Amino acid sequence: MKCALITGGSRGIGRAICDKLSQDSDYHILINYQSNEQAAQETLAIVQANGNTGELLQFNVSDEAQVKATLDTWQENNPDAVVEVIVNNAGITRDGLFMWMPSEDWHDVINTSLNGFFNVTNHLIQRLLRNKYGRIVNLVSVSGVKGTAGQTNYSAAKGALVAATKALAQEVAKRKITVNAVAPGFIRSDMTAELDEKELKKMIPANRFGEAEEVADLVSFLTSKKAGYITGEIININGGIYS
Repeated sequence: MKCALITGGSRGIGRAICDKLSQDSDYHILINYQSNEQAAQETLAIVQANGNTGELLQFNVSDEAQVKATLDTWQENNPDAVVEVIVNNAGITRDGLFMWMPSEDWHDVINTSLNGFFNVTNHLIQRLLRNKYGRIVNLVSVSGVKGTAGQTNYSAAKGALVAATKALAQEVAKRKITVNAVAPGFIRSDMTAELDEKELKKMIPANRFGEAEEVADLVSFLTSKKAGYITGEIININGGIYS
């Protein structure tokens, strides 16, 4: 059984990626979520409605021990299963001006986006290397590429993930493992629901927010066999706001 693991897969862009991969591939979809089981079950229902299989894996990506325990237990229960695709999508924002930023807002964001990438990917990568095949896609952000005021913590976490993507890509390319990042701009989701879309879209050359499905289409391509010669790339998907 070949599997694709999507962290933060229960809602928003994560859900759209689970939906798209279950349509475009025959991967068994592993939907990671932290707390919202109902949303995760809804995502699983979408995967199954597409005629594919999936299951839920509950863990907090920032908790290394929990990540290891959950993935190890899953592997023991599914000895023949191979995770070929890792989509590191889990992330949180705790926006605010740096001068007033509490240290927990800094550490929580770094722990989820950056350390979450380490905890999940580091634990699974030896198996990918042994199998001489894999696709790793990291969800970063326009904030990690250009920096965004009020998001010094988020920009730091995503910017570090950009650099990690480029470095890891060089380490594992010989084993037919690609590592790429997708950097969305303003995408309609729970995370951007509070934003003033009417005002902000004036800054966007495409004059609109993007859709989660558009990000998912790009991720689906990068996880496919067709993208075997693309690695170490950071692909912006932002309607021209930063290009």
